Amino acid sequence: MTGIVVFAGALLMMTGLINVFEGFIALFSDERLVITRDHLVIVGVTGWGWTILIFGVLLIAVGAGLVTAQTWARITAIVLVCLHAVTQIAWLSAYPVWSLLMIALDTVVLFALTARWSDVRHQLDNATDPSWPGKEAADLTAAERRRPPLS
Repeated sequence: MTGIVVFAGALLMMTGLINVFEGFIALFSDERLVITRDHLVIVGVTGWGWTILIFGVLLIAVGAGLVTAQTWARITAIVLVCLHAVTQIAWLSAYPVWSLLMIALDTVVLFALTARWSDVRHQLDNATDPSWPGKEAADLTAAERRRPPLS
């Protein structure tokens, strides 16, 4: 398993945890006061709180799947991260700095998940191939395994 996929998994779990906190905050303090030049509006954010809470739980689960090298987690993570970035665009005018930070984290995760896709797939295929006994895998040189030596 490459370090970049583990990095993406850890970053997804962190982003998911932040979203869970945001969701709880939106659920516990569910009315916001919006003041414009001509109006005073009270906005309920309960629906947004549930949405972001569910997104957070899903991101944590997919991040844990990436860290444990589950094959379903990579595609699911790409789809969820794209959806998360789109939902953050919807809140760009209300929370510009926070939304841009979340979009930047989503972009980093997308890069980590899509860069060197074929190398990671090749390594995962070799790791689950039953025709490689332990001794033959240990006798391979570092260049053959495409990994730097641990010295």
